[in-house]
Amino acid sequence: MFKIIQESVTIGDQTIHIEMGKLARQANGSVFIQCQETQLLATAVSKFRSQDEMSFLPLSIDYIEKMYSAGRIPGGYIKRETKPTEREILTCRLIDRSLRPFFPKQFRCETQVVINVLSVDPKVPPAPLAILASSLALHASDIPFLGPIAGVQLGYKNGKFHINPSESFLEDSLLNLVVSGAGKNFHMVEAGATEVSEKLFLEGFAKASEVISELCQVQNKIQKKLKIKKYPVTETKSDLDPKITKKFQADMMKVNGTPSKLQRKEKMEDIKKSIHEAFPKESNFQINESFSRVYGSSIRKAMIDKKIRLDGRKLKEIRSIECETSLLKNTHGSALFTRGETQSLGVVTLGTTDDCQRTETISSALEEKFFMLQYNMPGFATGEPKRLGAPNRRELGHGNLAERALRPLLPDQLHFPYTIRVVSEVLESNGSSSMASICSSSMALMDAGVPLKRPVAGIAMGLILEGKKHCILSDILGDEDHFGDMDFKVAGTEKGITALQMDMKIQGIPLPTIEEAILQAKEGIQHILKKMNSTIQVSRDLSFKAPRVEFMKIPLEKIKDLIGPGGKNIKRITAETGCKIDIKDDGSVTVASLQGPAAEVAKRMVRYLTTQAQVGEIYLGLVRKITEFGAFVEIKPGVEGLVHVSQISQDRVENVWDHLKEGEEIMVKVLEIDRAGKLKLSRKEAVGLHQSSASEFFH
Repeated sequence: MFKIIQESVTIGDQTIHIEMGKLARQANGSVFIQCQETQLLATAVSKFRSQDEMSFLPLSIDYIEKMYSAGRIPGGYIKRETKPTEREILTCRLIDRSLRPFFPKQFRCETQVVINVLSVDPKVPPAPLAILASSLALHASDIPFLGPIAGVQLGYKNGKFHINPSESFLEDSLLNLVVSGAGKNFHMVEAGATEVSEKLFLEGFAKASEVISELCQVQNKIQKKLKIKKYPVTETKSDLDPKITKKFQADMMKVNGTPSKLQRKEKMEDIKKSIHEAFPKESNFQINESFSRVYGSSIRKAMIDKKIRLDGRKLKEIRSIECETSLLKNTHGSALFTRGETQSLGVVTLGTTDDCQRTETISSALEEKFFMLQYNMPGFATGEPKRLGAPNRRELGHGNLAERALRPLLPDQLHFPYTIRVVSEVLESNGSSSMASICSSSMALMDAGVPLKRPVAGIAMGLILEGKKHCILSDILGDEDHFGDMDFKVAGTEKGITALQMDMKIQGIPLPTIEEAILQAKEGIQHILKKMNSTIQVSRDLSFKAPRVEFMKIPLEKIKDLIGPGGKNIKRITAETGCKIDIKDDGSVTVASLQGPAAEVAKRMVRYLTTQAQVGEIYLGLVRKITEFGAFVEIKPGVEGLVHVSQISQDRVENVWDHLKEGEEIMVKVLEIDRAGKLKLSRKEAVGLHQSSASEFFH
């Protein structure tokens, strides 16, 4: 019989129930977690066969949102979950970045964590629970995991932090902060904000630390009950490292200060070649592994002891920056941002609301996304061949980060009813390409005429921690990221922070170090913004190549008049103007056209069909019926009024049929609208006047 363990922990106003030993019992570790009606099953399995010829841990994280968890059948032709959605991939990245630093360096066995969302409560987000469940599945198993860790999501509204808030709450929250850590140390951050201060972020970190500590305590309590022995991991020390250090580290230290990535690479290849010649009996794998460790150690030593960086910069120094806009001639907006050896080309395309991204998730049967930022980094950006295909998880993550950084500065749909697609083409990369994408995209949006509230810039910070000594690096290079302990990305405007992302290679850093990194990043952002502002500071006029999109609001009862029987009216507007007309249930009407004059004509036609007749206005009407006392004239579809015999002509009219014919178009003026809504019209007062309303409906 399997031993069933049950525990509960209350976080804020939510109680999390934990159960182990009942489900998925053949996995190395499994846990079932419930909070209100959100329920997850997390499993962890590992093949305890070490991959000796592998330089990293083959860890895979799969987070799956089952559509049945929301009581729905998947839409489309294929009625089952297939490839992961972008939302699932981004959650996988959150979990992976939280767990990876907590495995022993020598543990290289294939390991997989699978999290299935089995039931979802709209009030309880599954992502923070997924981090907790993943940690517990590993911590309470025989897999060598150095946790526990936990994650928490914070929102901020009305001067108060809210723990693990709903998605609807986060829509107008000043802050959306996801943090994972162990105790008082933090090692993963993902955040979006509406230009908030660093002080508020630090308060959020402090609040998150309290929650994380409670969640780690309950995990330790469960592990003690289970008394599971961990798979032994033997730390092997290479006797090659000290030999290479003694003979070649001095040469490696001399490489520091070389400005060019290519020049550094050539020098290091020469050193590596000498190492192979000096130790011919060692395998290529062992030499490459030892070389990487010694080289990394020499880089870190130079920065800690001598404050010398790889390319010779000071710790806070930003690489040279060059900016250019309107680079591409047939796009709606473009900008090139080059920072050192990292280069991003931002391209903007504006479309109508029909061009929005429509998706289905467990939280919504239909989600419409009107702003998209997509990041591409081909192999040539780093001088390497790379197979092209669908965007990988890294590209999706970097695009999402840049999108989050820019979204708070965009105009709302009411004032700018466009779908906006931004693509960052990374043409060259040596660190901080996601932050360069934010800079190029910000300038490209302004070049396209999108009324951005303020420019946005981003910077990536690094950390070298050796014992009690540490140094924080601004605008890190690729190797400084690889051999360093932290990759901390900060984006914002002159007024505040809009996005944060932090990943650690060590098991977390304390709050004071995070504060130091944020303040140093703030200085860097201000420097970058000055460079960007010297090229473009405010949004230009809307690109003449972009479609013209106009927004109107009509009464709900007039929607049927605009559409017409069988869609007759809307089809006619579309056919005669070439415009796209989009009508929402709330009476919102969007008119889109590639030509401004056509959009104006379409707007007049919409107004003609949906506005009430006004006293004193002149209309082109259609004679529907003639009687002895006058004629009934339709001035709008379904809107008729009487032209009395006395109002047909300046002269006396003896016989109405002598002056008017049914089906004839005549100009009429609205004289009066009585309490019953009946219209009194005059032809004689409208003779010779011209009307701008759309007459096309009578042709």
